[in-house]
Amino acid sequence: MPEYQNLFTRVQIRGPAHYGVPIKDRNYWRRDGEPFYVYLLGVIGNAQIGPVYLGFMGTASLICGLIAFEIIGLNMLASVNWDPVQFVRQLFWLALEPPNPKYGLGIPPLNDGGWWLMAGFFLTASLLLWWGRMYRRARALGMGTHVAWAFAAAIWLYLVLGFIRPLMMGNWGEAVPFGIFPHLDWTAAFSLRYGNLFYNPFHALSIVFLYGSTLLFAMHGATILAVSRFGGDREIEQIVDRGTASERAALFWRWTMGFNATMESIHRWAWWFAVLCPLTGGIGILLSGTVVDNWYLWAVRHDFAPGYPAVFGTIVDPATLPGATR
Repeated sequence: MPEYQNLFTRVQIRGPAHYGVPIKDRNYWRRDGEPFYVYLLGVIGNAQIGPVYLGFMGTASLICGLIAFEIIGLNMLASVNWDPVQFVRQLFWLALEPPNPKYGLGIPPLNDGGWWLMAGFFLTASLLLWWGRMYRRARALGMGTHVAWAFAAAIWLYLVLGFIRPLMMGNWGEAVPFGIFPHLDWTAAFSLRYGNLFYNPFHALSIVFLYGSTLLFAMHGATILAVSRFGGDREIEQIVDRGTASERAALFWRWTMGFNATMESIHRWAWWFAVLCPLTGGIGILLSGTVVDNWYLWAVRHDFAPGYPAVFGTIVDPATLPGATR
């Protein structure tokens, strides 16, 4: 009989559909839909679909998200003269731009940034409502609220880019446009404008946590798959009663890299690495233009970057030029 190798074998559970644990909640909307199974979804995750629970916050979040999606999509369609063929061809390049800086923090005409402001309002409302839904559902199930706070870290970066920093800079034109390539163009221009974000220490930390979290999650997922034949997938049991799976996993990593994690600690490491990625990234963006005008010059002054020879003349800090904002 061949040895069980779950790297190549997908395990799908088939049995009576599970309707979920009962919840004692006066504000509880009932779960809707008859559960059914989808084989292809079972290849990558849980094969059971339904029953579905939305509740007030979930419903309101989807409505606000749909409104934002429609505003962005219809404005993009209008920008190609309502031509569906050109909409599909140019979709990656289409954008809904923020208001002109001349409007400051006021409400501009719809076709000059007003639609962007409206879409941003509904998209933000959708995200915040979904956060509230995640928090309340976790509490209703007796779970910790770790997932909600991890989502809040991502919302922090979103709010910095589209709301907090523009508010501090005094105009909505500092915000990111809605669009795929246009938002990447904004990022490149932002980096050039402030002397290269690679010299921003918070950007550097954000990249460390980005790559670090992917590495930790990959290491952990691979380790659990490797010891699941010994019961390693029952991690909670192995936390409180260390078994041969966690012993082998810990020994493997001590042998290969000298790192001694436990079945519990690795999840805390991965959670913090992932959460700190948008947190530090948001701080780096928020400081650009509000505190630091040129990250390269800042890095040279603080021995974070080398002072290159003045091949093309002396580099002038834009903040020292006449007429610069103080």
